[in-house]
Amino acid sequence: MSTPVGAALPEAAPDAAPAAAVPAAVPRAANTAAATTAAAAGALAAAVCDNCGASVPGRYCGNCGQRLEAPMHTLGHFLMVAFEDVTHADSRLWSTLGALLTRPGFLTHEFLSGRRARYLPPVRLYLVLSVAFFLVASWSRPQVLQLSTGAGGVPRAARVVPLEQAGDIPGDKARPGESVAQRNARECGMISIGGPLNPALQKACLRIRGDGARSFVAAMRHNLPRAMFLFLPLLAGLMMLFYWRPRHYYVEHLLLLVHNHACVFLVLPLAWGVSALLPWLSGWMDFAVFLYLVWYMYRSMRTVYGQGRALTATKLAALGFLYFVFAIVMFVLNFAFSALTLD
Repeated sequence: MSTPVGAALPEAAPDAAPAAAVPAAVPRAANTAAATTAAAAGALAAAVCDNCGASVPGRYCGNCGQRLEAPMHTLGHFLMVAFEDVTHADSRLWSTLGALLTRPGFLTHEFLSGRRARYLPPVRLYLVLSVAFFLVASWSRPQVLQLSTGAGGVPRAARVVPLEQAGDIPGDKARPGESVAQRNARECGMISIGGPLNPALQKACLRIRGDGARSFVAAMRHNLPRAMFLFLPLLAGLMMLFYWRPRHYYVEHLLLLVHNHACVFLVLPLAWGVSALLPWLSGWMDFAVFLYLVWYMYRSMRTVYGQGRALTATKLAALGFLYFVFAIVMFVLNFAFSALTLD
């Protein structure tokens, strides 16, 4: 007897269904994995530097060095990035300042030896500290040299006084019926050096006396950083005469002066802060800073040039004298330029 076809189908269907379902699940899993891989690849391909457009596989761009980060949308994110830049990401700041204060000549020696990535560049360090120094110095009370003149404009007394008190010290007495402007014009007219600068100096004198020298002191402070930019290269050229055998390049002397002056810009505001907090230590603090800076210059020259103690001390004394002479010349030039360019 033959079996009906309709009765055999219900028994075979349950066995056939699982066999057909397994091959169908494999393509779906493969498609999911492929989609995930493609999405990851797309995310990596989308990580490009906003600065130069190069692909960035890590946190920093290998082409320009810029860090890969999301745009700043909130103040909190901006402050977080700024705090990280100062305290963590750019730790070169703290290592540079520490070496600058405690290891004279070390930063110059490291730079000349090619080990530069771990410290701030010399010019950037100098600019940052000089800006901070002159900003702090601008908060101090300016003092001026007050001259009292007699007949014929001959100086008879000189005192260093705060700028706001300079007008309280009498000079030559005003003549009967003479106004302040007339007195200033008469006394400034006593300036006579001859040549084409004489009218310009008399005009500058009138402007200085007109506001109690306040604009003049501000102009000198404003021009002092510019004078330093001329002072350091000239002094570096002079140092070549002291170190011509064995030969040293001009840049070596310039780098040493840049680092040493950066140290001065860092030490002086710190000393001023200590003196302000502890006024009874002011005199001792000035003396200690002077000794420290003299030792610092001596030690930095020994570190960079490697010469003996006696020879280095002799060169330091000669350079100190020439430094003083150059400083006076630069001060006079800054004085004259600031006076002649007053608005």
